[in-house]
Amino acid sequence: MSQETCSLAAEEGLLDEVAELIVSALNLDLEPNEIDSDAPLFGEGLGLDSIDVLEIALVISKRYGFQLRSDNEDNVRIFSSLRTLAAHIASQRTK
Repeated sequence: MSQETCSLAAEEGLLDEVAELIVSALNLDLEPNEIDSDAPLFGEGLGLDSIDVLEIALVISKRYGFQLRSDNEDNVRIFSSLRTLAAHIASQRTK
């Protein structure tokens, strides 16, 4: 397996893991694989609100060992989709 293939497989695994975290943290009535990895998490897509983001940020900080700060200017980008959130986690995680 090439390094690129390994990182793609790892990214897909992380997408599944983060989708599962979101569903469980928010008690959503859907399966993790029903979350489109490129659909918006807010509004039209998954329909999350600011309270949901706080819940997700708390779970992520416990699970992956880094803080998602509410004053981070990049939050809109970070939380724009499951894929962008997973990519951010992959670049920041300590666990």
